[in-house]
Amino acid sequence: MTVSPRSSETAPAGIALEPPAAPLAGTLRFIRYAFMPNRLRYCGADVNRTLFDHAVERVDDGGLAPLLRSFTGALPYLQLIARANGIRDPFDVRVVEAYWLGSPLLERVEVSELYDSLRERFGRQLQGRSRELVLGKAPAGARPHHSFHVLDVHSRVGELEHSLATMDGCRVSWGRVVRADGGELVAKRSPLVLRDGRLALDPPREERIARQVDGRGFADDARPGDWVSIHWGWVCEVITDAQRSALERWSRHHLAIANETI
Repeated sequence: MTVSPRSSETAPAGIALEPPAAPLAGTLRFIRYAFMPNRLRYCGADVNRTLFDHAVERVDDGGLAPLLRSFTGALPYLQLIARANGIRDPFDVRVVEAYWLGSPLLERVEVSELYDSLRERFGRQLQGRSRELVLGKAPAGARPHHSFHVLDVHSRVGELEHSLATMDGCRVSWGRVVRADGGELVAKRSPLVLRDGRLALDPPREERIARQVDGRGFADDARPGDWVSIHWGWVCEVITDAQRSALERWSRHHLAIANETI
């Protein structure tokens, strides 16, 4: 008999409940968010099936970290967060959560550390005004969160086509589950819009979001009322109220910073 981590059920006399699943490794947590952009060939090596199988089966056999180092857009941010917090492994689950969702670990990254990291990565690639704008985001309050890279870096380093739809798909967003419908969830999600020349989040609306490939996914136990994280139209995982709050906080923080130079 399997008990959901959200259940407070106790075992009847004489019946032993299975222990809850072991905490998810940071590498597997990272895959939940990196899977769809990798599938779409936006980032990482061509190892999509391997990553998907490991994440679904919750197996980290020690060979994942080398594969994940091909995600060169995210890795420098993970390394920066880890270093600023005295964490050795950039794929530590705490670091992974800070980058994709947000956590107090981001606040321990000094302005000078982010500035130096951005200058090292993009200082030669960018010229003139674009270089000034990207580097200037560190003293403006940016932190090494995925939303910062999407809203203020992607468009200036030419990694993806720059459009509102691209930014909306690439950012990690959040939605509240209304119902499951086969391999999709219907969830209420706030889309990114351009209003009066500024980026903003519209009120939540129902959207259909993919949650399974070949009948498997990372949020098969999602129920109506749950919060889920979403990346490139894919349900990454069920998240807590606190995680949803952190994601919204850091997303809105970087929207405000992006709007300063839009």
